[in-house]
Amino acid sequence: MLKKRIRIVPAILTDNAEALGKMLYLSQLFTDFVQIDIMDGLFVSSKSITVVDISAIKTTLRWEAHLMVNKPEKYIDDFAKAGADQIIFHYEATEIPDKIINMIHNVGLRAGIAVNPDTEIMALDSLVNKLDSVLFMSVIPGFYGSKFIPEVLNKISDFCNKYPNIPVGIDGGIKENNIETVAKSRVSYICVGSAVFCQDNPAESYHRLQNLCKV
Repeated sequence: MLKKRIRIVPAILTDNAEALGKMLYLSQLFTDFVQIDIMDGLFVSSKSITVVDISAIKTTLRWEAHLMVNKPEKYIDDFAKAGADQIIFHYEATEIPDKIINMIHNVGLRAGIAVNPDTEIMALDSLVNKLDSVLFMSVIPGFYGSKFIPEVLNKISDFCNKYPNIPVGIDGGIKENNIETVAKSRVSYICVGSAVFCQDNPAESYHRLQNLCKV
């Protein structure tokens, strides 16, 4: 039986443009795709680099923007112009998620939605057919190193039973000591931040995590 291929996606979270450049350069050594976290200091308490910082850096990487921001509709055109492949926004950040999905598709990008740990999966029922992916947060979002919330794995299992054809990701608090358990939850990809970028050798850490999640 072939092992399931689960992709590790390095998640870049920083408020420093120089650090962004270094993290993108490092990532090019071991992957071709990253997630870049964007925070406005409102939806979450932290603030990050901006689309201007991203646009100023040349990279061979493909990337998606994870918008942890209020009014995500204001960001779509700029991130499309900056070269994103996908935009992920938070269900909790807007009252018009269906319109935002359409806006993302209209600029030629894939649309994903992220849900915080306390959001029920039934909230997505009317949106699933429009989405390209769903990202389940397994921490309270906004910081590297936040505590993993294992109950989210049950939510992922329930969602995959209900919607088996939608690619599902998980993001937050995932380390070497829990990634094998996470990989058994039927996720398609796992976003990892501090367990890659806060290690002495990010490339080695990435490959070790990728090997651990073969199930």
